[in-house]
Amino acid sequence: MVRRIAVIGAGIAGATCAQALVQAGHAVHVFDKARGPGGRLATRRMAWVDVDGQPCTTRLDHGALGMAAQSAAFQAFVERGVQAGWLAEWSPRLAVGDPPLDPGTRFHVPVPDMPELCRRLLRGVAATWPCAVDGLHSNPLGWQVQAGGQRQGAPFDLVVLALPPAQAAALLAPLQSEWARRAALAPMQPCWTLMGVAATAGAAPPGWDLARPAAGPLAWVMRSDARPGRARVPGQAHWVAHARAGWSRQHLEQAPDWVAQQLRAALAEQVGGRVEWLHSTVHRWRYALPQARRAEPAESFWWDAGQGLGVCGDFLGGCGVEGAWLSA
Repeated sequence: MVRRIAVIGAGIAGATCAQALVQAGHAVHVFDKARGPGGRLATRRMAWVDVDGQPCTTRLDHGALGMAAQSAAFQAFVERGVQAGWLAEWSPRLAVGDPPLDPGTRFHVPVPDMPELCRRLLRGVAATWPCAVDGLHSNPLGWQVQAGGQRQGAPFDLVVLALPPAQAAALLAPLQSEWARRAALAPMQPCWTLMGVAATAGAAPPGWDLARPAAGPLAWVMRSDARPGRARVPGQAHWVAHARAGWSRQHLEQAPDWVAQQLRAALAEQVGGRVEWLHSTVHRWRYALPQARRAEPAESFWWDAGQGLGVCGDFLGGCGVEGAWLSA
């Protein structure tokens, strides 16, 4: 039987779930508040005017660093992506003195940008964006999706939420109070992220692509333009720096200008000299990472067959891209 199914959220969990349902023969419609898929598999387009008045643009990966496969199922998925050419292995040069990556860790990134993975998964799937779903209502005809006080599409037989837990909790509250309570209590770590383009003329670039500072506000620093499929511009360095969860939580409501100033100073210390910024900005991820421990298999997703309502995401399946994929 073909079911009409609404999937709310187009990050890796929502896109994976939607593709699986389409392959099973169902009619799927995806809704997301962003202008396109990806979620935390994110690449930001940046535009600025240089000192000569010329317009400049670039793209920086400012969300998830990449993906590392542990399970056999996800390893097989990654290998299929590599063979198809839309995933590539990333072997970053680590900063001197940084601890090595965990044994056997192999990073992969989508190419040419991070959202490409979700675009591939959602190819041919009906979608509406930007569409911030703010209500779900069930009646004898099925589920009605609501955004901005307006109904979205015809009634659906089933609904799957693939959202950060705090956002899922708001939609679940009138439908599944116990799920809503548990989602509201699910710990998610925030992250302030600095991204920008700096001039390298006259400065020796550091001999690394990825660093994990031992102290200070920064958890990760990377050269976004050193990743597979990313454009490198002579005389420029494309920096992305992710703050530690504790620092981000402490300064979550600070003004972006203040946060940018602090993170730029920390990056300058990490690279060992003044950074000649051409353009930079910060992004606040309120729900960047779930708790580190992985949920038990029985808790890797929630499903209520009676209501035709489901929930998936990395807060259930485990930290990282793999956890979201496995949950979906």
